[in-house]
Amino acid sequence: MMLLLVLIALQLTSTLALDNGLVPTPPMGWLSWQRFRCITDCKKYPNECISEDLIQRQALLMVSEGYLDAGYEYVGIDDCWLEKERDADGRMVPDRHRFPSGMKSLSDFLHSKGLKFAMYQDYGTKTCAGYPGVLGHEALDVKTFVEWEIDYLKLDGCYVETDKMDTGYPEFGKLMNESGRPIVYSCSWPAYQKKPNYKSIAEHCNLWRNYDDIMDSWQSLTNISDWFAENQDELVQYAGPGHWNDPDMLLIGNYGLSWDQARVQMAVWSILAAPLLMSVDLATIRPEFKEILLNRDAIAVDQDPLGKQGRRVGKIKNIEIWNRELSDGAYALAFVSRRDDGSPYSITVTYEDMKIPEHNYDIKDIYNDEPNVPSLSPDMKFETRVNPSGVRFYKFVPKSSNFIYNENSKEKSETTESSKTSDTTEPSQRKRKNMKMYFVSNL
Repeated sequence: MMLLLVLIALQLTSTLALDNGLVPTPPMGWLSWQRFRCITDCKKYPNECISEDLIQRQALLMVSEGYLDAGYEYVGIDDCWLEKERDADGRMVPDRHRFPSGMKSLSDFLHSKGLKFAMYQDYGTKTCAGYPGVLGHEALDVKTFVEWEIDYLKLDGCYVETDKMDTGYPEFGKLMNESGRPIVYSCSWPAYQKKPNYKSIAEHCNLWRNYDDIMDSWQSLTNISDWFAENQDELVQYAGPGHWNDPDMLLIGNYGLSWDQARVQMAVWSILAAPLLMSVDLATIRPEFKEILLNRDAIAVDQDPLGKQGRRVGKIKNIEIWNRELSDGAYALAFVSRRDDGSPYSITVTYEDMKIPEHNYDIKDIYNDEPNVPSLSPDMKFETRVNPSGVRFYKFVPKSSNFIYNENSKEKSETTESSKTSDTTEPSQRKRKNMKMYFVSNL
């Protein structure tokens, strides 16, 4: 009898737990909310209202301007896409004037361009903007989303008691699991609770909003980064391939951040292994902000397959030090100035300040402010100079390396010393388990 109960419990757990194999690295894409909010008057604001025309225009720009090639693959409609009432059969109805072709047609359009379709709903009776939510219609709404062939669902948490979220969000995820369609599940569950159960959240969601909505300002950005730093000991243990903490959308290219501050967000979000979700008008974005969003080295840090969330490891003279360990044994280091001096400020730091092992390092400037950064050895200190409310962003690459020898193919490939002991569970890494690794000093 006890064995039977254990088997039943295991079956229930496996059914409820999210195991869709999606987002092994943090999702990247474009969402409508931060820039376009809930603009619905298409006569007054024809280029900004939430509509199929807006989504199609932004999608075409994602393809033509190189965002898709850089990894930004999801295109998301946030709130305010619905009619105010469901139809006679209880189904969700897209706004008939702003989405005249319907969501399946829009989905087909995005998929034809090589993009993926992201949508918004709310677990409560209404969305945060007052449109119909999923509560009481969960099975029908999942069925509808599957028919529309969406690839990503952001489920908000307005108009519902927070104590219902602990069971409601997993149950909704279970319905999506059972649908047979792979759908990235973005939960807002913890953002509404004082003491979230992150263990359960990580088991049932691909990503989750932890904290306040981001607003288009430096104050909002630093408030969120401070909160993540202050709570990092709890948060980092739940982040990893398929499951990500979400500090909210990128503000880059909008109105509230300077160029320096925009580079701070890209650096810190990459250190945090955060989803990179743009929310900007790609038709009007200035070139210097576009360059930040398309920086391949910063994106590579964010998308590092080890999936280890970084930390704020220090603060010296009001300059923060953020550190993230990478899969190749390197470290991404961001030096973020919280100063408001009128000129750049120089700091000199030790290995201990940066929390990196005492190796010899080659150093890559990710924003290429200093193309030829001198190498670093344990008998030296590292010096950098940071603009007020700006960042210097580096990759420290150990000069020691491993060689992996594949006995079957007799081929050798180079990797770093940390690969000798790190065993990730990413599909791309599993093939390495049967390889013998030999450490070679790169003299």
